[in-house]
Amino acid sequence: DLRRMGAANALTERRRVPLRRATVLRAAELYAERFADADGKVRATFEIVWLSGWAPHESQQKPLRPGSARMRLADALGTQEVKTAGDIPPKP
Repeated sequence: DLRRMGAANALTERRRVPLRRATVLRAAELYAERFADADGKVRATFEIVWLSGWAPHESQQKPLRPGSARMRLADALGTQEVKTAGDIPPKP
């Protein structure tokens, strides 16, 4: 559990003052010295993970009952509906 590990909010242990410009420039210089290609370019890839969560609340909109829609989602999206195994009634 992240909360029990104290890892629920990464911002709680952050520095309250921004990095100095000189620190960022020196870090970029060192990184380029160590990891630049022969042509002097630094190649990088990024993996971004984003999560969101919430807890139910009585003020949230309640789901409509099944079959109460006035328009099919496939029509709204301009696509053809694809049936799944759960949509096909069993053979007698």
